[in-house]
Amino acid sequence: MRTVYEAANLMDAHLVRQTLEIEGIPAFVRGEALTGGIGELGVFGLVAVMVPEPAWPRACACLQALGLVAADAGTQAGAADPGPEQAGGAACPG
Repeated sequence: MRTVYEAANLMDAHLVRQTLEIEGIPAFVRGEALTGGIGELGVFGLVAVMVPEPAWPRACACLQALGLVAADAGTQAGAADPGPEQAGGAACPG
């Protein structure tokens, strides 16, 4: 499995997962159970969407077409360095 999208929150992750699955790409939300421990865990980087290695290029292309990740260096579209206040993004490095 390979991370295709670093989600801002659980809802963001599931929307991306569902989008990928509609396109026929199997996807898994990593860290879903960790969100219950927010008070005790670091709150960033817990939730991500993962796909099988063979599906990764197609998943990246799908998310890039939707503007969820940038095509160049894997940053969120429109942001050079996405901060924690921005919704999801960084993954799919070239």
